[in-house]
Amino acid sequence: MAQLARQLVEALEGLLGVPVPLRVQAWDGSVVGPPGAPTLVLRNRRALRRLLWQPGELGLARAYVSGDLELAPGTDLYEVLTAVAHFAERPEIRRLRLSPADVLGPRGRRALTALLRAGALGPDPAPPAEEARTGPGRRHSRSRDRAAISHHYDVGNDFYGLVLGPSMVYSCAYWEPAAKSLEAAQEAKLDLICRKLGLRPGMRLLDVGCGWGSLVLHAARHYGVTAVGVSISAEQVALARARVAEAGLADRVEIRLQDYREVQDGPFDAISSVGMAEHVGTEQYRVYAEGLYRLLAPGGRLLNHQIARRPEHPGEAYRPSPFIDRYVFPDGELSPVGSTVARLEEAGFEVRDVESLREHYGLTLREWVANLEAHWTEAVRLVGRGRARVWRLYMAASALAFEENRIGVNQILAVRTAPDGASQVPASREEWLLRRSATTPHQQGPAAAPADSDFGDRPSVR
Repeated sequence: MAQLARQLVEALEGLLGVPVPLRVQAWDGSVVGPPGAPTLVLRNRRALRRLLWQPGELGLARAYVSGDLELAPGTDLYEVLTAVAHFAERPEIRRLRLSPADVLGPRGRRALTALLRAGALGPDPAPPAEEARTGPGRRHSRSRDRAAISHHYDVGNDFYGLVLGPSMVYSCAYWEPAAKSLEAAQEAKLDLICRKLGLRPGMRLLDVGCGWGSLVLHAARHYGVTAVGVSISAEQVALARARVAEAGLADRVEIRLQDYREVQDGPFDAISSVGMAEHVGTEQYRVYAEGLYRLLAPGGRLLNHQIARRPEHPGEAYRPSPFIDRYVFPDGELSPVGSTVARLEEAGFEVRDVESLREHYGLTLREWVANLEAHWTEAVRLVGRGRARVWRLYMAASALAFEENRIGVNQILAVRTAPDGASQVPASREEWLLRRSATTPHQQGPAAAPADSDFGDRPSVR
């Protein structure tokens, strides 16, 4: 009688001392676990070997990306990730430290016997091909940063088009009450940034980490600025330049394949940095902040849009997610929002406003996951099943992390004050958050609301 799943789960629960919150189906067809719980399918012995060699997040990710671990038909990925995250946060699991006596004692021997019977003991399987290999070099050196950015962004503009939709904006949208689509919410976010920066015709804008150029296009089209966008992703730059040319804005928008540390042609009247500072790293953040301060004209504003982590408890060291580091954002680092504010102030900035958009990112990520799932066959054709699984897993897990306040995202508005201390920032939010008030060459007549989207108004897929 097939009973492998029961033997494995009972052995694991005996070792951990707590029940497993999922149903498990083994490759012999046996199933065990709480009725109605989401079901994981162990397709082969290699799935167990991955979990034994790398217990926890990395082993689970490697098994899923490789296809050794599947979700049973009808199983909701969000339910699986919620159950796993809550299980990992249980006090008994957080405190668990298996001693040699535990491993060699009765519980350990039962677990070892079950694994031997399953044929699960063996060499560590090679990681899936999708795992990043950043290569040699100092962390956050320019060459290593280029390799890390290429791993994440140079996977195909067509793939990103499936996930992001027509806006090609890869940061959290701004879900105003009237927003009926991801495109409208992304348009609202771009407009919010422009209003916070106080953009006016004739200003010069620098967008650090410009992605596929959506923000500089919006700023030039609706606010009459001239703009420079920089990125070290070759594929992003190629598409951004094509979009600028198609929009007829090549005389006012320049896209450069350039590291932020190489920009020398300031001053700029405003600088935006949206979803880029997470790649900078703690050791380089002072260089980043001081460099942007130097490039900004007195009275100029910086809008820094950045993901933040929760602070560690006293005595705890920061440990980035091994899955995110190996598969998604190699060498990426998150900082608490308070640390980011402090670094900007140390560079000379006056921080004028901090706005949390945490819930907005959860909504945005669920939209991206839905887009990916709706175009799954095409996504697999473009980038392969393993990489498509990486993106599905990381975006779904990130959505839950934002929703449960395990990570956040903030827009920090800072200014380089004039020598006499003048900020040139209106005294109240109501003033500097007014919708477009000036008529520009590309916007005649009354100010247009962001709902009049440049990207269309496709209904939300949520």
